[in-house]
Amino acid sequence: MVADICLTRDVINNSILHGVIKKAINGEIPTKNIRLRVGEGNTGGAPSVHVGIVGSKRCHFERMAAMNHEHDAELRANRLRVRKNFHDVGGWGACRDVVVGGLDLHHHIAHAASHEISFMALLAQLADDLDRGIRFHPAMIPSSLGGVMAFRGVDFYRIDDLLSDEERLVRDTVRRFVDDRVIPSIDKHFEEGTFPSDLIPEMAALGLFGANLPEKYGCANMNNVAYGLIMQELERGDSGLRSFASVQGALVMFPIHEFGSEQQKDRWLPVLAKGETIGCFGLTEPDHGSDPGGMETRADRAPGGWVLNGTKRWITNGSVADIAIVWAKADGEIRGFVVETGSKGFQAPEIKKKLSLRASVTSDLIMDEVFVPDDNVLPKAQGLRAPLKCLDQARFGIAWGALGAAMAVYECAVDYTKGRTQFGQPIASFQLVQEKLAEVFTEITKAQLLAWRLGRLKDEGKQQFAQTSMAKRNNVWIALEAARTARDLMGANGITLEYPVFRHMCNLESVYTYEGTHNIHTLILGEHITGLQAYK
Repeated sequence: MVADICLTRDVINNSILHGVIKKAINGEIPTKNIRLRVGEGNTGGAPSVHVGIVGSKRCHFERMAAMNHEHDAELRANRLRVRKNFHDVGGWGACRDVVVGGLDLHHHIAHAASHEISFMALLAQLADDLDRGIRFHPAMIPSSLGGVMAFRGVDFYRIDDLLSDEERLVRDTVRRFVDDRVIPSIDKHFEEGTFPSDLIPEMAALGLFGANLPEKYGCANMNNVAYGLIMQELERGDSGLRSFASVQGALVMFPIHEFGSEQQKDRWLPVLAKGETIGCFGLTEPDHGSDPGGMETRADRAPGGWVLNGTKRWITNGSVADIAIVWAKADGEIRGFVVETGSKGFQAPEIKKKLSLRASVTSDLIMDEVFVPDDNVLPKAQGLRAPLKCLDQARFGIAWGALGAAMAVYECAVDYTKGRTQFGQPIASFQLVQEKLAEVFTEITKAQLLAWRLGRLKDEGKQQFAQTSMAKRNNVWIALEAARTARDLMGANGITLEYPVFRHMCNLESVYTYEGTHNIHTLILGEHITGLQAYK
């Protein structure tokens, strides 16, 4: 038997089901038996949330007065706590949580377009904390300030239905981290040209560094779709933050895992996963960007190791890195080296006066007679194929990350145009505005399908590097066009840091270029189609 409790605006001023809480605490209702479903609405027109207690007898559940500070003693006595991250929406408390042991009961109130409190989502994160048997689809959750979820994403073709429970959990976890810890401060970091280094331990604790590498090295061992979703949510915050995680995982940890000895893996991967050691990737040079095979950095044999001389440029994390994966020519063959940045003759001056990726550290690497012991040479990294394989890993993450930036600017444009009134009506009601929004909406949906399929192919061991090129090329391009369109729709307001649009647009100009320019990826696809190389 299922006992359903319908919560509507008539009971908004009451707490969430005191009886359910009491019975859950007392063990009368196993948490696995609590289920949710969203109703179409009640007679008053307000959508409703039904809490189903599966397998219990039908019974009456008490209601407790609205929870506030004066109820703290009673909540503590019943082994409950209320998180007081309250927002005020129309005079009502919103985003109030009750936590019962490991069971999070979220009491969220949002408002519809009419600005009336007319939707109440109970236990919105129950699926995260139980078995995710029931979850709220993003389409069910209306847009609001301080409502059910600060960011809903785009899911027109129900990509969520193609994700596993674990993949959705990973995405939602990083999404909350970005909402809570990144969004509030990233504009200040962008304006001041600083990286939010205080977030590194938190990102490490969430398993975001080298997330798709094996657990034996302290990594999360996620599949590639879950890894891509991490990149998506981080770049929704800022491309600089995603770049940090992408370099740490795909360009430092991956080459050590792929080309390193077991001793090198044991030494470096655990501390990199914990964020205790920071890495960078040195391939691009001042005179050799799209043609890395022309690199001038040299490695010469010396007793017990190698001596490196040369300069690398546009290196993310360079000035804060403890180790650098440096690529150099040794007797005409490209080799990979783990260079400890404290070595004599190594310098990493930061590149200043950037107008893009300002919340990211970008540097030169200057090596003047830098000695690298034999133990720090990657034994399996020989030839240009090795660094290009690393770039393929990074490009995969970028293809997903660009989606996050695209969705961020799209959501901002939709909210802005619905609220901006000209000629007596919201500008979102005008055909030209709707046409632009429809184009962005469509391109994001297409890009999502491209990224999802690429992730599945990668997990199945069927992915080809040209497929990664297509995804990186397309998804960064549509994200940049989305940002430009959003800026256009927002007029002069679009250029301010009050909104994320121009910041994302500036960042995406760099993402459009690094890890293979748009034109280089075009030629990679051209070679795949014709069998003829156009860049030589």
